[in-house]
Amino acid sequence: MTLNPTFPGVLFGAAYYAEYQEEGSLDRDLDLMVEAGFTVIRVGESVWSTWEPRNGEFDLDWLQPVLDGAHARGIAVILGTPTYAIPPWLQTLHPEIASVDGQGHALGWGARQEMDQSVPVYRWYAERIIRKVVARYADHPAVIGYQVDNEPGNNLPHNESTFQAFVSWLRRRYGTVERLNDEWGLVYWSHRIAEWSELWRPGGNLMPQYQLEWRRFQGEQATDLIAWQAEIVREYARDDQFVTTCISYSRPQLSDDQLAASLDVTAGNPYYLMQEGLSADVDLPRRADWWHTGPWALFQWGDRAYSSRQERFLVTETNAQSIGGPWQNQPPYPGQIKQAAFALVARGSRMVEYWHWHTLHFGVETYWGGVLPHSQAPGRIYREVAELGASLKRIGGALDGFEPDADVLMLHSTDTKWSFEFYPPLATDTGEADRRSYARIVDAFYRGFSETGAQVRVQHSRQFVEQPTAELVERYPVLVAAAEYVADDAVLDALRAYAEAGGHLVVGIRTGYGDELARARRGVAPDRLHDAAGVWYDEYSNLAEPLDVTAAAAFELEDGAQATAWVDVLNLDGAETVVSYRPTELGAEAAITTAPFGAGRVTYVGTVPNEPLARSLARWLVPETAARAWEAASPVSVSTGRAGGGTVAFVHNWSAARHTVTVPADSIHVESGERFAAGSRFTLEPRGVAVFEVPGSQA
Repeated sequence: MTLNPTFPGVLFGAAYYAEYQEEGSLDRDLDLMVEAGFTVIRVGESVWSTWEPRNGEFDLDWLQPVLDGAHARGIAVILGTPTYAIPPWLQTLHPEIASVDGQGHALGWGARQEMDQSVPVYRWYAERIIRKVVARYADHPAVIGYQVDNEPGNNLPHNESTFQAFVSWLRRRYGTVERLNDEWGLVYWSHRIAEWSELWRPGGNLMPQYQLEWRRFQGEQATDLIAWQAEIVREYARDDQFVTTCISYSRPQLSDDQLAASLDVTAGNPYYLMQEGLSADVDLPRRADWWHTGPWALFQWGDRAYSSRQERFLVTETNAQSIGGPWQNQPPYPGQIKQAAFALVARGSRMVEYWHWHTLHFGVETYWGGVLPHSQAPGRIYREVAELGASLKRIGGALDGFEPDADVLMLHSTDTKWSFEFYPPLATDTGEADRRSYARIVDAFYRGFSETGAQVRVQHSRQFVEQPTAELVERYPVLVAAAEYVADDAVLDALRAYAEAGGHLVVGIRTGYGDELARARRGVAPDRLHDAAGVWYDEYSNLAEPLDVTAAAAFELEDGAQATAWVDVLNLDGAETVVSYRPTELGAEAAITTAPFGAGRVTYVGTVPNEPLARSLARWLVPETAARAWEAASPVSVSTGRAGGGTVAFVHNWSAARHTVTVPADSIHVESGERFAAGSRFTLEPRGVAVFEVPGSQA
């Protein structure tokens, strides 16, 4: 296994599909890639029916000219296994592999990932094509790594074989039906079972404990699929070739930290709204889970990708032009391609690849823009991509060994996310269940930190409990548990220990309320933390309308600060109130409290803060940031990290106007080589980004 593979600089390129192009375009395409500074392409992952046009009939030579041409030009190749898009002959031969939904209906063919990838007959054919493709090209000198499958976890199959595997999984986990009955509380509504065969199908289930375990099982299915493919590929891979997959973090079957454990490096696909979607001074709604809006959300994606393995990652797909359907045409403003790429690099990306090289002339993604437009003639997008390639080449080894800085550690709980998708605490504006409750709570905190210049490291709850407490306190002075609802005693005790050892623990709503099976805890809320926080509650309420708040003198409150969505009716038991609600008939007074505990402190946030309140909280928690040192404020952001014994700073202007910052220490503009003395001023052009190196600095 090649753990976190080593290569210099930042790889740069795109997915390339010669099989979608007209004959004779290969040399032209590769030459244009060289001129654009490409160092890597991704190939082969989407065309099983090209590799194997009929059952057992293989055509493996068609990719050879692509690999030869790339290698001759110094372009590396990531080879994909085509297992996520099965050929029609397999659909016809084995229709039983179609994924079945919760209502018992088989998914129709004509898209992708329509099958249950755990079905043994599917695995047999998938293994055969993996071995054929990888064996054919494993020794090719252009191939530096493999992408197995593609954006795994697209469905939650309810096939009979999958359900029976779930029952077997439960039997291993619980041993007896009596224990299952007790742990799940199946006395409720007469759900006790006498035999395993009596367990009902998940499609009609309303029991939260059942649903959480079903999602955990499904997560293991996606993890197993990728680990199984990776194991096959490693039988052929050279020691200098890595194995990865490309993650879409919104996939319902995905438990990313568990899935990434079988890989050599994390890779993922960030998509984001361009134009005003990358303006810090414009607030646009997020219309889909798979893409982001706002600069803060782009940084957040990078921090989530870093969290999967707690190390730098690869970007296997991202925007070149418009993304989505033919009604979603929003190509980037000039400068935004470089801005977005450098934001991802600033949070740990070691590769930037576009999806894709050439805009397609057919298929559902005809208007998903590539580096080249439909005319195939290089235009503005190509020129800006080429400018980015030149920039990355100039930066070169300045980012070798780069590690992003972090002022704050935020926990991510996949179990809570899954639980809240089924059994959410928050409501939408229309009063319906908000299946995005977890993201809504966590995003409120993350956005507040990001927009005030504080940098965030994300850890999964499983990763957090494995870290020594003293090391966590030393590295991260602030720890945020925004919504640790599904949490065992070990997680809550680790939070408590962090504060006791000297850290500043921030606790959000629902933290310490549920246990590891999403059962309401019997202790005083927040369980195992209430004495440390100096507050407790037994009442809580949803908010139909935001509540205005006031603050103590030491807490600077931004205009427009409000509590939204939720209120914990806090009772003070040693804590002091930092932020208060305006009086209501409910009687809730304290919105945010704080209390010393051991050598540290616990702050409790009993609501979902709106943007002004979240920013106010962030400034109070992290008063000193890199952005403040640069005298930068929104729409300018500063993201820093360590490399080569010094600091690297990425300074972005997320607006259409010029902005000036102050260079805080003697620095070198990495692209131009120009030196700036401490205290000098630097002007960022509209949509501009600059990278500075501060040799030997800890600033």
